[in-house]
Amino acid sequence: MTYENLDEKLVNALLTDGRASLRSLAEELGVSVTTVSNHLKDLESSGVIEGYAPIVDYDALGYDVTAVVQLKVEGNAITEVTEVLRDAKQMVSVYEVTGDHDIVAIGKFRDTDDMNRQIKELLHDANVKESNTSVVLNTVSEHEQFPLDIE
Repeated sequence: MTYENLDEKLVNALLTDGRASLRSLAEELGVSVTTVSNHLKDLESSGVIEGYAPIVDYDALGYDVTAVVQLKVEGNAITEVTEVLRDAKQMVSVYEVTGDHDIVAIGKFRDTDDMNRQIKELLHDANVKESNTSVVLNTVSEHEQFPLDIE
């Protein structure tokens, strides 16, 4: 039984199967169920593992339009605008960025009318100086996570 890189191995095992039982994880990693349980609790309490959730295929649910929204915002209002975007139902990712724009957000919409309505609501915010929206033509990769390096 070795504990070297156990946390990384545990994270990688969960990336492969997030619904794996403690027993199957223990067998795969060659440690006891108690050890897996303790390490898992530590990873959760330290914020490494933030939760367990399904990966939803929004296209299959009728959200066929993915939009990348780039915003230029009044300097002191970035936090306020990002909070509005974070709370917007169909925005799945929101980033403060460097470069020509201040904020990049990714949204999922049922159709272009739905997208236009939500983006126009954003443009009513006096703190938004400029926007640029790109509609995704083809999703090549999404929601990808990568396995941790184990030395």
